[in-house]
Amino acid sequence: MILLKFQEIHNKFIFVCSPGHHASHSGLQCRPRPGRASTGADGVRSPAPWENPNTKLQAIYELREMIYERGECTPHRMDDEFLIKFLRARKFIPRRAHRLIVNYYQFKEDNPELFENVFPLDLRKIGDASVIAVPPYRDQGGRRLLFYRIGCWNPKEIPVEDLFKATIMAMELGLLEQRSQILGGVAVFDLENIGTQHAWQITPSVASKIVKLMVSCFPLTTHAIHIINHSWLFDKIYNMFKPLLNASMRSRIYFHGHDYTSLHKHIHPDHLPERYGGKWPDYSYTIWLNSLKKNFSVAKEVISYGYKFREEEVDPEVVRQLKAEGIKLY
Repeated sequence: MILLKFQEIHNKFIFVCSPGHHASHSGLQCRPRPGRASTGADGVRSPAPWENPNTKLQAIYELREMIYERGECTPHRMDDEFLIKFLRARKFIPRRAHRLIVNYYQFKEDNPELFENVFPLDLRKIGDASVIAVPPYRDQGGRRLLFYRIGCWNPKEIPVEDLFKATIMAMELGLLEQRSQILGGVAVFDLENIGTQHAWQITPSVASKIVKLMVSCFPLTTHAIHIINHSWLFDKIYNMFKPLLNASMRSRIYFHGHDYTSLHKHIHPDHLPERYGGKWPDYSYTIWLNSLKKNFSVAKEVISYGYKFREEEVDPEVVRQLKAEGIKLY
């Protein structure tokens, strides 16, 4: 059983594997222990009533049977720890989790350019440009935070497809943590300095992809989306999204303008960077990506999703372990 945590050491991330635990060939193994409270492997007690250890295995069994019987998708994994991600995202209701996993694989099939021949470490340019950041800290509710500074994005140098790839990569990494599976995540979109060069990129197709990732096609619950430093230009862009959002999703979107005290009502300043009235420095997405090449278990898991690495990019010891298990880097 792998417990994946982030530690901040000299302002860098590392993944930590808990001593005495191991990964199975199929992936992360985190089986429930009879008679214990509903507590995640990383020590987080679930606030959700549907995270019930007495019915968890039955729900997994029902979901697996639905996948086999209906044949609407062919998951690359069928182990408990993979399927439970989809159940957690849909309150342990098997039929809803089944629809989510079907949507997940349909999204991959419909958008092969976002998944095929993707080398995660090539996405460092997005971190270098400060477009996306995943900090080591969480919000006061224990949720993972994802920051976007759209005004830093140069569409001529970074295609919009790369932003999708980076977002998907961040979400997949987040889902390696049981805490994130249970609690979900929070996104903050900083729209300072966005211009027409950005607006032109948000086509109906792009808008549809964004909504599918955030709402219907990925097993990571979006707890809230906060929009800050927006202008009249964003109001025009948002009109494209509105028809695609259901009432539940619209209720999770908060507009704060340039008023950071409004943002603080939702995310305490102790859990924000200095630029938004908090106490933390800016953290680069690049630091998050660099963690991939240093941990065997994480690299193995990421490769199982179809991601690729060049041998010279990865720590030699990680390369040795991967080869010892017959795992190809690309």
